[in-house]
Amino acid sequence: MADVEASQAPATTSSTVKEKFMYSEDENKERGNWSGKFDFVLSMLGYAVGLGNIWRFPYLCYRNGGGAFLFPYLLMLFLVGIPLFYLEVSLGQFCSMGAAKSWDFAPIFKGVGISMIATSTLVTIYYNVIMAWSQFYFVVSFTDKLPWDSCDSSYNTDDCSLKWPLVECTNSTMQQMSNGTCYDASGFLGIYNTSLFENVTGRTRVSPSEEYWTYNVLNLSSGLSDVGSLRWYLAASLFAAWVITFLCLLKGIKTTGKVVYFTALFPYVVLLILFFRGVTLESAGKGIEFYITPKFDKLKDAKVWRDAANQIFYSLGPCWGGIITLASYNRFHNSGLTDTLIVGIGNSLTSMFGGFVIFSYLGHMAYQLNVDIENVVRSGPGLAFIVYPEAVTHLPAPPFWSLAFFFMLMLLGLDSQFAMVETLLTGMLDTWPQLRGKKTWVILTICIVLFLLGLPLVTEGGVYLFNLMDTYAASWSLMLIGVVEALAISYVYGCTRFFKDMEVMYGAKPNIWWRITWMCLSPCLIIFIFIFAIVDYSRATYGSYVYSDRGEALGWLMVAATVIWMPVFAIYQVAKEKDGDSIFQKIAIQLKPNKRWGPALVEHRKLIDYVPGFVVDPEGEMDKFAYSNPAISASTITVDEKPKYNNSAFSNGTNHTNDNVKDQNGVFLTHF
Repeated sequence: MADVEASQAPATTSSTVKEKFMYSEDENKERGNWSGKFDFVLSMLGYAVGLGNIWRFPYLCYRNGGGAFLFPYLLMLFLVGIPLFYLEVSLGQFCSMGAAKSWDFAPIFKGVGISMIATSTLVTIYYNVIMAWSQFYFVVSFTDKLPWDSCDSSYNTDDCSLKWPLVECTNSTMQQMSNGTCYDASGFLGIYNTSLFENVTGRTRVSPSEEYWTYNVLNLSSGLSDVGSLRWYLAASLFAAWVITFLCLLKGIKTTGKVVYFTALFPYVVLLILFFRGVTLESAGKGIEFYITPKFDKLKDAKVWRDAANQIFYSLGPCWGGIITLASYNRFHNSGLTDTLIVGIGNSLTSMFGGFVIFSYLGHMAYQLNVDIENVVRSGPGLAFIVYPEAVTHLPAPPFWSLAFFFMLMLLGLDSQFAMVETLLTGMLDTWPQLRGKKTWVILTICIVLFLLGLPLVTEGGVYLFNLMDTYAASWSLMLIGVVEALAISYVYGCTRFFKDMEVMYGAKPNIWWRITWMCLSPCLIIFIFIFAIVDYSRATYGSYVYSDRGEALGWLMVAATVIWMPVFAIYQVAKEKDGDSIFQKIAIQLKPNKRWGPALVEHRKLIDYVPGFVVDPEGEMDKFAYSNPAISASTITVDEKPKYNNSAFSNGTNHTNDNVKDQNGVFLTHF
């Protein structure tokens, strides 16, 4: 009879999967679900596609061999990024829990989820500062002449490039000076040789957009220790960014799921407009050629492979906790593989397309300034807040293109910010369900606290702290989290068990490819990259500024603040364990699923008929322990204390009120 029922289970599951989803009401009444199929896909796409796709990926291609960088990038995408993405989607969807509570399959690893949340929280602090910068540039672009279009402002220096225009100096009436300058009878005309001018005079021409960014927006101080005063307009922009975040999260994932229909899709409209305008500019082709021309000798450099791995973690988003969090609101039988491929491939195509957009403008800008492209490309915020603002001044109707670009940046940043704050929020509400009734106040408190923590970043020395956080807050932590996550699922919980869980959800057995990547390829590649990152380690810099020992120590404290939770919670979980006579027995218990592990709803927990001792209704008063596998008989079970049976027979399950149940060999089946 048991064999007959077991053989029918896949068919039942398959038919369930094929049923038409009804989104008119939530499947999970307590936590809620996405109100539409595309809500999750677009939210994940918005989470993955962010500011890094526009400034970070193109710069990495430039720095690491142009088109040759695509080889390690795509390799990391398919061997690390997509496998970990699919693992986290499946994990979050199966248990309907966020990053903090999705580790009940092995409670000793709960700290991994906390580390994910800590990483996302730390990043949200400086990520919204980028939103504040974007909002500021967006507002000041509402003018007939952009404020960085001249060198006549009080903050401009004598090195402002418009004061040293580039000229050819070939007319017979012109005189070429030995320092690279050109004169005629009327006086100074400009510079005919930039490198000669810089070598002889020791001066460097600085674009108006860079001086506007450095001396007006930031009023940059001398270093990290020189905090300076608060930039009030940036603080106001930061406050506005957190207000927007609060309002979008206020109504929960249903509101967020609708907001992303605009915030996730409209940036593509802007990108397309900017692309078609960019490729029609003079010398745009040279910029694109520079972007895609492969330099295969760069592949010998370990740093190229490290950058590829880091970009996958930054852009696609595994190990941040956001994927698990957003997937936890899926319906149980949602097709996770389809969503994974859409988001994973869509994100990478967006990055590559963004490179074409950016480098078309860089090619035109290099032509206008009569310099090599290498001299106009900058990493990080510089690409968005120096290079592009400078480029739009050479276009017809500069304010329009400036508004379009910074509006796009704002939308790209919003989606990622939503998901990261939602990761923290969901972790808190899953850990303390009693707070669900006070969700508004929880969101408000989170936003206020993170806003206050972000204020040091909008001081005159704030960008040094920003750059330090961008360098250390996530890169090292993500690699460590990724390795532990893959190994915990593959070897502690077991790929075989996880595959059965996935088969129950998806109605089909997963491809063996995922087992190979999770058990071997993904963790091995991450460890390989991590080792080379250590070997290739160098101090953080911001332009010509090199961080001191104190700055480096602060950066590593950020790393410690995110990863310390893994060992701390492992020790805590073992220390609080009451069962087991030795520490090794306590660890063994903590490596096994507890009674809460599994699908959130009883109707889905009943499908788990392949696990001896699986608890169907962990919250039920009479079913503190209920076997759903009819093949398990009472003769194989012993209890720590005298059992108290209810009136039900053992033919379809056994109910006990005790907390720990052992098989006939004395091994704990399931730990409560």
